[in-house]
Amino acid sequence: MKIIDLHCDALLKLWEGKGTRSFATSNEIDANIARLKEGQVMVQCFAIFIEPEISADQQFQAALQQVDYFYHEVLGKNPEMKHIKNWGDFYTLEEGEIGAMLTLEGVEAIGNDFMKLRMLAELGVMSIGLTWNHANLAADGAGEPRGGGLTLFGKEIVQFNNERKILTDVSHLSERAFWDVMDLANYPIASHSNAKALCDHPRNLTDEQAKAMFSKESMIHVVYYPFFVSDKDQVTISDLVRHIDHLCALGGVHHIGLGSDFDGIASYITGLEHAGKTQNLINELLKYYKEHEVRGFAYQNFINHLPK
Repeated sequence: MKIIDLHCDALLKLWEGKGTRSFATSNEIDANIARLKEGQVMVQCFAIFIEPEISADQQFQAALQQVDYFYHEVLGKNPEMKHIKNWGDFYTLEEGEIGAMLTLEGVEAIGNDFMKLRMLAELGVMSIGLTWNHANLAADGAGEPRGGGLTLFGKEIVQFNNERKILTDVSHLSERAFWDVMDLANYPIASHSNAKALCDHPRNLTDEQAKAMFSKESMIHVVYYPFFVSDKDQVTISDLVRHIDHLCALGGVHHIGLGSDFDGIASYITGLEHAGKTQNLINELLKYYKEHEVRGFAYQNFINHLPK
């Protein structure tokens, strides 16, 4: 079954490798092209993520370097990778092609400079998360004890996203910032989050947040990181399915997708160690759900909710 995966950090792995890693074959990359093919991933979203220890004056340069890896290592060396540059491109993928879409995980790299944000949008960024886990000039992240909401600058970014039909990603926001986004955003999305009711982690969403997303016709993409799934020592695919069950019980059967977080995680669900194992999740879901529902989780729900 075809897969749309809303989040991976393969660009970070390529950037850290400084030209020594191949997107085609490197075993260090969970979502390399060989594994995407094995897992039947038809669209992979590639996050631009800058590690917080990078000094502020070097962050935008690091972001541009990751974009360069996207263009020259991911797209340039692999003709089967097709750049998703607008929402209509999802409908024109041909058999054997894998769509590749740029996203931004945290706006730290732009400082307070909207020109830099416009540049990233022109380069193809189609989903923007305002924060990673810390606070920045736009908002507080899920790991910021203060728990503040959006700043005026953050609200301007959401308006920018609305005007350009760019998704506003809530996955790393503080709860107060989440509600600010829900008040303002035309196209909110959670690219990689689970249910807090089942795993009480700051990165997960409460039932109230999930219901608000579903009422606004927004997608929540479940994440494969064990620490966001369960506090068990060994986390299984069945544990992840429980999150899908819970979100379905809240009314989300048509609003659930997949957001692996491959290449951004250091531990794995048993049976979901890299993108090539994705069909293991699909096979488990088919034991409990109708095929059309699983197809929705895998890719169709996202297609049905593309910005118009």
